[in-house]
Amino acid sequence: MSANTDALLAVMTRLRDPQSGCPWDIEQTFATIAPYTIEEAYEVAEAIQTGDMAALKDELGDLLLQVVYHAEMAREAGAFDYEDLAGGVVAKMTKRHPHVFGEASVADAAAQTAAWETHKERERSEKARRAGQVPSALDGVALGLPALLRALKLQKRAARVGFDWSEIEPVLDKLMEEIDELKAALAAGAERERVTDELGDILFACVNLARHASVDAEGALRAANAKFERRFRRIEENLAQAGRRPEQAGLAELERLWNQAKAEED
Repeated sequence: MSANTDALLAVMTRLRDPQSGCPWDIEQTFATIAPYTIEEAYEVAEAIQTGDMAALKDELGDLLLQVVYHAEMAREAGAFDYEDLAGGVVAKMTKRHPHVFGEASVADAAAQTAAWETHKERERSEKARRAGQVPSALDGVALGLPALLRALKLQKRAARVGFDWSEIEPVLDKLMEEIDELKAALAAGAERERVTDELGDILFACVNLARHASVDAEGALRAANAKFERRFRRIEENLAQAGRRPEQAGLAELERLWNQAKAEED
């Protein structure tokens, strides 16, 4: 390992030392650190989206620290260590790239993607069989993924084995069907559990529609969030010029200012 990697591992070991380490770091567990790991991954994505290379370097370092943190806790438990992690990644990448490290060949990136998925599917099937389970096309879709992303992955896996529409029209029809079911549930005064179920079906159908339209659902919602924030801040700015706040304006005025902000963008 490099001097910097050795130093980073030593820092983490020192932080977790039961006698001389940091009290906060010592009491952490895999479960308590996991939210920070997820947060750092999102901050990496944000740095990439903004094109800020200095921020990307900083955020990737924070994400690396998370990996080292988990590796140190695993080492303490006698499960594995950082070297085991690195070795596992090397073995996995070598195995999944026989066209680079072996005798196989691929025509292009699309062919490599297909080959990659085939390798992963074979590994998932072998893992399921070793566990005495029936292999499923949905194996390995992590529960911890953001809901929209997990919906997309589940749909892609199902589509891979033929459970999918070939055209977008039935997808649109399904979305309208789910909306009608939600309307019926609300009109009937259904309990929250049923309304939640119907709304979940609508969101799932929206992700499916985005997939068939070749649109990134997560990215589309992120853009919609940014658009809403931008326009609402414009409403606040207009009201502030008159010495007022949004809660001092009625809905009619807020809608008028919203439409004004929208028109300014158009």
